Amino acid sequence: MTVTAEPLPPASRRCFNNLAVAFSLLTRAPRSYLQGGGLLPTKQLAIAALFGVGVLLVGMFLVDAPISAHMRGLPHWLTSSCDFITDYGKSGYVLWPLGLLFLFLCALPPILPRFQQRVLATIMVRVGFLFTAVAVPSLFDTIIKRMIGRARPFTTGHPDPFVFHPFIWRNDYASLPSGHATTAFAILIAFSTIWPRARPYLLIYALLIAISRVVLTAHYPTDVAAGALVGIVGALLVRRWFALRRLGFSVGPDGALHQFSGPSGKRLKAVARNLLAD
Repeated sequence: MTVTAEPLPPASRRCFNNLAVAFSLLTRAPRSYLQGGGLLPTKQLAIAALFGVGVLLVGMFLVDAPISAHMRGLPHWLTSSCDFITDYGKSGYVLWPLGLLFLFLCALPPILPRFQQRVLATIMVRVGFLFTAVAVPSLFDTIIKRMIGRARPFTTGHPDPFVFHPFIWRNDYASLPSGHATTAFAILIAFSTIWPRARPYLLIYALLIAISRVVLTAHYPTDVAAGALVGIVGALLVRRWFALRRLGFSVGPDGALHQFSGPSGKRLKAVARNLLAD
């Protein structure tokens, strides 16, 4: 007896089809090429990487142990406040809403006029950028920290910045880099790219998340610094990836990235009214 699969509902088919289109656009060959102002040459990247590693090593020797030991003597009100704040550095708080919103937009029926469909497509590109710019650095951090296997500050009973067990794949040996800091600084770069006026508030948010991880002795200061670097660089690379494919951004002749103008509030209200009317 043969079993035939039931056809997917129309909304599900539209969602899968639009997801396939979005993936093909994201993975297509670049449509723009940097001319003079692109990524740093390999030599400069190598020098920058060596400098970063050197700074982290100095921090491991001079900063990590004494600061982590000092954190145990902080007042309870401060640690409890940081315990409340630090939870908002989890990537799920951003990725789940963005992912569900993108799926919802993919499943919408094509009932809008052509111009308003373009407005909706612009929104989808921006939502997709925000999701990717946070998800990619966070995923990289999740993998690399378990490969590095650095012990958290009090895993062995006292702060010892040089305890490593690579590939052990345990949470207490997943300190470097900090995942919360990676997420927070990726959010800073991604969201401030779309809404530049929010940059000061996003910076305060990222710094509070980073500081809370040290106060709670969940990470050494160098873990947080490395996480911030991963988040910033990862989000910037995602933004450049989108720009080279002219998805929400473009690359100018000098290599500078430019954001396409977004839809006005009036046009967004018109799209919402049409969707609700149907």
